[in-house]
Amino acid sequence: MENVLSIRGLTKRFGGLAAVDGVDLDFPYGVLSAVIGPNGAGKTTLFNLITGMLPADGGEVIFEGDDIAGLKPHQIVSRGLSRTLQIKSVFTGLTVADNLRVAVMAHEKIASPLRPALGFSGVNRRVEELLAETGLARLAKRVAGTLSYGDVALLEIALALANKPKLLLLDEPICGMSPAETETTVARIVALSKSTQIILIEHDMEVVFAIAERITVMAAGRVLARGTPKEIAANRDVQDAYLGAPEDAA
Repeated sequence: MENVLSIRGLTKRFGGLAAVDGVDLDFPYGVLSAVIGPNGAGKTTLFNLITGMLPADGGEVIFEGDDIAGLKPHQIVSRGLSRTLQIKSVFTGLTVADNLRVAVMAHEKIASPLRPALGFSGVNRRVEELLAETGLARLAKRVAGTLSYGDVALLEIALALANKPKLLLLDEPICGMSPAETETTVARIVALSKSTQIILIEHDMEVVFAIAERITVMAAGRVLARGTPKEIAANRDVQDAYLGAPEDAA
């Protein structure tokens, strides 16, 4: 199976701490993948290295056949790799639709101080597509600063989709949500995974084991295990390091 993303020997050190320690990973096409592990395992640092937000100390990040390690974040985005962040970041003073309009215009490199943004029909069509794709059409005219936490998370996903990415990295998209918001957002992520490659970091194990087809477990900057949800749940090393023993282990 071909891989949308391959990582070889990826390393990042902060002083004497190896936050990511010679990691080798493959993420195949057509598979919704998850990266899990305890706090400090190196998960977010891994995403930061992949997206160019941190420079690697060594290794390769092969995205669709090209090594993107060392590229700037905007160069990586332009190649079709987007991400969301743990700390949600949207334009709180703009409406949902205007948030997306800004993102689409930036992607299309449209800047015209003499022409209203609403005058770009192609941009408006793309905004409507994103609203429908993420279930935010009902909130198009709402100011982003008044949204619930779950809807802000969906808006951030929509912003990440504005550049039509081939690969989308989601960093704890469910964190802080109510059960109802979690259910809605998970359904959207699953639907999006049918058309866009997705890799997610998530601490909600119920969500991970329900939707991920392949799971990578990290601990202390290294890959502890890889496998299907069933294989990971049964892995004693993973139980000891992160999940704990099954309730019926006795």
